[in-house]
Amino acid sequence: MARTKPVTLFTTQWCGYCRRLKRQMEDAGIAYSEIDVDVDTHHDKRIIAASGGFRTVPTAEIEGRLLVNPSLEEVTAAVAG
Repeated sequence: MARTKPVTLFTTQWCGYCRRLKRQMEDAGIAYSEIDVDVDTHHDKRIIAASGGFRTVPTAEIEGRLLVNPSLEEVTAAVAG
């Protein structure tokens, strides 16, 4: 398997989009670490700045770049490229 870039996934427990993206990433073999932004709130400012004013989840961080509510295709491209 090719090496991929590390992914941090900012989520909440109640977010259906988060559960879907995590399941898709797991099915695709993309490993990630997860941060629940309802518990660990110190990431809020970065996510709000990246999303244009909202604390949108899921947000994926790959090499310092934040992808707000990304599709599996966007995550796959970012970890490969």
